[in-house]
Amino acid sequence: MRKEIICLFTILASAACSSGPQTLKDALEGKFLIGAAINEAQIRGLDTRGDSVLLRHFNAIEPENCLKSEEIQPQKGVFVWDLADSYVDFGIRNNLAVYGHCLTWHSQLPDWFPKNDDGTDVTPEELKARMREHIHTVVGRYKGRIKGWDVVNEAVLDDGSWRESPFYRILGEEYIELSFRYAHEADPDAELYYNDYNMFRREKAETVAKLVNDLKAKGLRIDAVGFQGHYGIDYPDLEELQQAIDIVTATGVKIQFTELDVTILPTLTRSADIGDKSFAEVVADPVLFEKHREMFVPYPEGIPQELDEKWNSRVESLWDLMLRNHEKILRVNMWGVQDGDSWKNEYPTRIEGRQEYPLLFDRSFREKPCTRWIIENAGKY
Repeated sequence: MRKEIICLFTILASAACSSGPQTLKDALEGKFLIGAAINEAQIRGLDTRGDSVLLRHFNAIEPENCLKSEEIQPQKGVFVWDLADSYVDFGIRNNLAVYGHCLTWHSQLPDWFPKNDDGTDVTPEELKARMREHIHTVVGRYKGRIKGWDVVNEAVLDDGSWRESPFYRILGEEYIELSFRYAHEADPDAELYYNDYNMFRREKAETVAKLVNDLKAKGLRIDAVGFQGHYGIDYPDLEELQQAIDIVTATGVKIQFTELDVTILPTLTRSADIGDKSFAEVVADPVLFEKHREMFVPYPEGIPQELDEKWNSRVESLWDLMLRNHEKILRVNMWGVQDGDSWKNEYPTRIEGRQEYPLLFDRSFREKPCTRWIIENAGKY
């Protein structure tokens, strides 16, 4: 009889569990959207397993590269739409919220954009004209189909000062205002965001908050600030991250975690015997690489169980913070679907045997313990 009671209890418990949310998007419904950055193989339907996980668990997408300026306008006046069109079509066809990344960014910027043919900087008037044409053309093409845009990316340094990008060098802070103005002109209904990394740093958060208030004072639309969540197993400090969330949302906008991944490997640091060589140069030198192999490939046989458990616990702590702040968040966007997709596998350079494990699904497309924790606990917040 005792065995029968235990068996019945197990069946009932299992049934109760199975009746709850079984996917990330269902668990997070009513809180915020859950998205993933997708690559060309997923856009074109060549990664069927990745697409299956994406469509089961996520309700939003962001492109890794196909909407960045060097990809979409590699030459002046020459726009390449094939992959970007396929990306937007993929999202619309699958009832996903489609996001655009990004319009104005100093990196992955085609060489011609801020330069004359002789290599000198264009005039402020010419740069404004090029920015307006680029933003109007790209945003206008997807008007009503892309929900929101990362308008300006990474304009502020960690100490809160302005980055000396080509845009800033030629136009000063005005380039940020102009970018938001041009984007709003092209699609008045699209949400507009500022996006940056290390937003947990107080100085940076305060500068961005001032930027938000300045844009709003000029009557410009800004809906959220993107916190690029390229985090690690031991950083950032969660109290600092909470403080930054409070500083930014006090302006009246919400936030988004736009590029979330959590690295498990130790941060690569330079040593005296590496000298001025880059990591790529060290890896290319057989003698130096062998000398520093343990630093570059610390876990050749896979991640130890104790470290894996520590990583999952860290991710759960980050999600606990995000769920506690869900009313301040529009979207959380993972930077990839599964570990094999992650840019971290090739950061800071491609190294044979070095693999990262920063996402919610492993290379076999299986959910990790922290993923199951999110699904089972999101409803409690």
